[in-house]
Parts: sequence; C-alpha cells; structure tokens
Amino acid sequence: MPSTNHTMHVGVMRLILQIPGAHSLKDKRQVVRSFRERVKSRVAVSIAEVGHLDKLQLATFGVAVVSGDAAVCEEILGRVTALAGALPNAILADRAVEIIPFGDEGSGIVGGIEQAAGKWDDVTEADTMDDGREPDTIDDGSDAPGDRKK
Repeated sequence: MPSTNHTMHVGVMRLILQIPGAHSLKDKRQVVRSFRERVKSRVAVSIAEVGHLDKLQLATFGVAVVSGDAAVCEEILGRVTALAGALPNAILADRAVEIIPFGDEGSGIVGGIEQAAGKWDDVTEADTMDDGREPDTIDDGSDAPGDRKK
C-alpha cells in the first residue's frame, strides 16, 4: 500500500487587546465576553482569556485550531484577527502566531498523556521520530502530577 504523508497542523495565536474605555472589571468583562462569544459563533476555534487578568484595560487571548493544512490554520486565525481588529471598543495591540506541524497523521508526537499513562510503553524514540532527528526532550511520565518529588 502506498504511504501518504498526512501532516497535522496546530495553529496557536496570542492576541492582546487594549480596552481604553474599561474603567471597571464589569466594563472589561463585557468586552471580553462579547469578543469571545462572537469568535466562537463565527469561527471554529478554541479561545480563552489567558493573560492580563489583573489589568482593567488589557486582555490577552489564546486561540487554537487544528487542521491537516497549515494554510487553513493561517486563514482561520486570520479571521479571528479580523474580528479583533473590527471591535468598536477595543484595539488590537499585539498578535503572535505559530503553526506547529506534527508528523504523519499526528504520529511522531513524543510524550503526552498516552505515554505518561503507560499506553505506549513499547514505543521507542526511533519508532516515533519520522525524520531522523533526535528529540530535544522525551516526557517519560516521571513528572506526572502524582509523582512529584518533594
């Protein structure tokens, strides 16, 4: 059977909004909630407020999308950026995007919950690295939350 390479891509974006009209937490929450709900209703992404929680006039969002095509990730994250740029009561202050490719249909991902749970005990580094590179770090599950050393 011919081998086809189906790379999975994860698009991750950080957006920082300035909210100059926010003079109370209630003002900020209204802008944050409105933006988050607008994005969720129009674009298939995960979005959460992840930073500047203690600042009334700033909000940082994390946005993520998964696709088989890096260009699709870029296009979808671009739609979220356009929604942020069109907000009447906030200013898009910063945007950072990273598109992360994972190997053949997601294989080649070393570590993670499956390995920490022992489901991939028989998998070796050579089995998981499809491009011949050596991984920088391997999560063997020894730092799982229940196994912390004191």
